[in-house]
Amino acid sequence: MGVEGCTKCIKYLLFVFNFIFWLAGGIILGVALWLRHDSQTTNILYLQLGDKQAPNTFYVGIYILIAVGAVMMFVGFLGCYGAIQESQCLLGTFFTCLVILFACEVAAGIWGFVNKDQIAKDVKQFYDQAFQQALLAESEANNGRTVVKTFHETLDCCGPDNVGAALTPLWSNDLCPKKDNILKSFLEFSNCHKKIDELFSGKLYLIGIAAIVVAVIMIFEMILSMVLCCGIRNSSVY
Repeated sequence: MGVEGCTKCIKYLLFVFNFIFWLAGGIILGVALWLRHDSQTTNILYLQLGDKQAPNTFYVGIYILIAVGAVMMFVGFLGCYGAIQESQCLLGTFFTCLVILFACEVAAGIWGFVNKDQIAKDVKQFYDQAFQQALLAESEANNGRTVVKTFHETLDCCGPDNVGAALTPLWSNDLCPKKDNILKSFLEFSNCHKKIDELFSGKLYLIGIAAIVVAVIMIFEMILSMVLCCGIRNSSVY
């Protein structure tokens, strides 16, 4: 026989939470795909300086997000179906998947918090290496100038985070977007270190907020799924 009373309310409440969880998985998948194909990050992270490729740590995180979004949609569907069918087996599988996902999310959150500045740091080091090559007399033999110009045009910035480089007329005239004079260029353009920090920190905050919302939903779902599973077991006894 089916569940009755408060357990029936929990059944439909769990269905609603699972539907939200399924939608959240779809949103995360969509956001991850947007981050993967965002023009700013794509222009920068596809760059190659000689034989050295731009840091791809950011894309590794994005691929993980894509996988998480797809798994969330599957688990959300499993929870919805298990709740409607009142299946202890499906609900137990759903609960196990949630526990694994929650543990992975906590581990990923700790790793992300510890390494939150590493992505921007790696990209800034890559930019600095390209900038140094662009200043060399033999820079025509490498693509350092091309890499630096791509950074400047994509981020609308000019030069690294130091005043000494800002006073170098070579890059002010040849590598940065054209202005009437060097002083105007220096005043109107932010340094590229600051722009790189803004580019990646904004995206990481977006990912962090989404992760917190999903974690709260998962906690409620784990509680409701166990309560419903116990309610189904008790109703079958009577």
